[in-house]
Amino acid sequence: MTAMDYTEARAYLAEAAKSGSVLGLEAMRALLSELGDPQDKLKFIHIAGTNGKGSVLAYVSTILKEAGYRVGRYISPTLFSYRERIQVNEIYITKEALTEHTFRVREAVGRMKAAGNPLPTVFEIETAIAFLYFVQEDCDIVVLETGMGGDTDATNAVQTTVLEILTSISMDHMQFLGNSLAEIAAHKAGIIKPDTVVVSAAQEPEAMRVIEEIAAGQRAQLRIADAGRAEEVAYGLFAQRFSCGGYKNLEIRLAGTYQIANAVVAVEAVRALQELGFRITEEQLRQGLAKTVWRGRFTVICDEPLFIVDGAHNRGAAEQLRESIKTYLAGRRIIAVCGVLKDKEYEAVLQITAPYIDRMITIETPDNPRALPAEELARTAQKYIPHVEAAESLAQAVDRSFSAADREGDVILAFGSLSYLGEMIKETEKWRWTRKK
Repeated sequence: MTAMDYTEARAYLAEAAKSGSVLGLEAMRALLSELGDPQDKLKFIHIAGTNGKGSVLAYVSTILKEAGYRVGRYISPTLFSYRERIQVNEIYITKEALTEHTFRVREAVGRMKAAGNPLPTVFEIETAIAFLYFVQEDCDIVVLETGMGGDTDATNAVQTTVLEILTSISMDHMQFLGNSLAEIAAHKAGIIKPDTVVVSAAQEPEAMRVIEEIAAGQRAQLRIADAGRAEEVAYGLFAQRFSCGGYKNLEIRLAGTYQIANAVVAVEAVRALQELGFRITEEQLRQGLAKTVWRGRFTVICDEPLFIVDGAHNRGAAEQLRESIKTYLAGRRIIAVCGVLKDKEYEAVLQITAPYIDRMITIETPDNPRALPAEELARTAQKYIPHVEAAESLAQAVDRSFSAADREGDVILAFGSLSYLGEMIKETEKWRWTRKK
């Protein structure tokens, strides 16, 4: 029995969120120590990078599940449910378990406060809750995604890593991680532990040099997953195929040109895991890739008209989105819906994507203190896009976008912050349901 219910647990976490973010591991390590260091009872695959972390996590964890392992997932941000961030074999943490472990963590934080120690942030609290749950659920392996950066991220308190993965690194969170690719890469590569194996996507030379130096300093074996070596690539909105790593005609169901690159990283990670003793057959690899679901990354949510959502919120992701537009949507009129956070490079995102957009509807991402007002985003977008309007709500943006997509072949594309795409999908489903009545 616990001394709180689910509503109280969520209220406690919401209150903790008001303290914001603090980089560093002192409070995280102290909290885990108060809890008996649950992370030491687990094994981890640790993922850092700017773009692609979630997709690679989804591929690798789905493949491991297909291979019969009990797999913990820890992800952020989430699209549909708070409990989505902590999963075992793709099943969300229960309300009862979240409440139980939140109570344990609250008690530990109370002891830290009484001792006058630095207090953990909400992300550190959530990470500790996840570790407690994964131990309780007897996970064979946990696939762990960093929140921001790497070396000072709360997830980097783990020491029992069997494999690190570095996805594509580009400019993001510069106020915390530095103003050059080299600085950002140094933070991301800070997850590399001594004498481990690290798989990295092919990076810009500036970032790759840093990764190579850090891996060498940690005596870690570095393996490069170069998507440029993928062969027989066939793009498609509903199925894509490629060959790499000795495997022919692999299939994924995730759209976006960048998903081929993410899948190549996942395949190389699986090859590394096989060499580390994990029992994963070729058929399990194929089934895992084909069964992977990861909504919010160039995801088709409606086909009449075609409606796609994509979490392109920084320069690198916008460049990937541009390539996907050119590959899948060439020659089609695009009505865009966009919402961003004010601390992102949103003008760069607009500049990169604007040449392919006929009309844009801006929104303010709901329930987020970092949200950029729709009117301010619209004023910036008007520099690059001929037809721009600000919507008062997501519901209004959905209604206007469907009304604007009045020609055969029109496409609605909602992009920007991941934080609003879950609500966008729900509003779209609601709009379509009401029209069917």
